[in-house]
Amino acid sequence: MSVSFNKKITPILGAELDKLVTLPSIGRTLIGTFLLNLVLAAAFTSAGLQGEAGAQNLLNLGLASMGYLQAGFIIFGILATCSEYTGGQIRTTLTTTPWRVSQLSAKFLALAVITLPAAFIIAASGVLCSFFMMKDAAVIEINPIIKALAGATGYLTLTTLLSAATGALLRRTTPALVILLGYYFIVSPLTKNYLPGISTYTPDTAGFHMYTLSSSNEINVLTSIQGAGILLLWTLSLITAAVVFYCKRDA
Repeated sequence: MSVSFNKKITPILGAELDKLVTLPSIGRTLIGTFLLNLVLAAAFTSAGLQGEAGAQNLLNLGLASMGYLQAGFIIFGILATCSEYTGGQIRTTLTTTPWRVSQLSAKFLALAVITLPAAFIIAASGVLCSFFMMKDAAVIEINPIIKALAGATGYLTLTTLLSAATGALLRRTTPALVILLGYYFIVSPLTKNYLPGISTYTPDTAGFHMYTLSSSNEINVLTSIQGAGILLLWTLSLITAAVVFYCKRDA
């Protein structure tokens, strides 16, 4: 007897949430990312205040650590999908939940549910750290702050899902980490320098425009909506590929 999607997804989602919450490496990764972000935000703000103190932009300093912060969310996403392949735990999952599309979809949904608040708290902590360090020098504009934090939260969430999809495709933690960290921290910077036209449409460069304040002097800059759309397209494409391969191959 077939089971409706709605009846399947609720218990599966609960099970996936429970697995992610109880996985020790997930908690350590998020806590480590939070602490590292505070250290980096304090360092960037301290360095900024040694320059033109009254002209520092709160968001530029508070979100300056995003380039490093994303590494924690990349690791988080990869661990979320690759951890079950360690020791063959994926076979137990598929035995109890044979509906592969529903199971993997629920995993991505559970990951988004956890990542959204975590990304917001961690991104906001950097801005708050800069605010307290800058004190009277801080220029507070509520709307830009809300827009930037929403963009940063969206960027980190989509990056986590993209990383999780890559992990689901490769099924091994180390290769997924090498490929993604190598891309974000080596290949992408080189592409920005030598192929700026192409780099505009890469996931990290497009996502960068989701939380940065664009300048009228910049040429061919993406809007936050365009950046979000490009990153979303990359993420959905990889998730679709992950689901297709998950259904076609053995565990």
